[in-house]
Amino acid sequence: MSRSKAWARKPGKFGIRVNAVAPGLILTEMLQKMPENVLAEMKARTPLGRLGDPSDIANAYLWLASDEASFVHGVTISADGGIVIDT
Repeated sequence: MSRSKAWARKPGKFGIRVNAVAPGLILTEMLQKMPENVLAEMKARTPLGRLGDPSDIANAYLWLASDEASFVHGVTISADGGIVIDT
């Protein structure tokens, strides 16, 4: 059982939703300091063919906090460009 599911059990009856976002390789300041050949390899391993932008993660959180996700509870969203598909 995932942690988001375990944490979601009790607070749901109080209207509290528990979800998580699992980010992939995000092009942050730290990642930008890596050698270009390493970044190219990371991009090549990601099914979408790119590294994530911080806004990709922020948008996942924004959606989870919105009314559009009001019935989403106990899930972990992989915002990783599909990198975990083969794992």
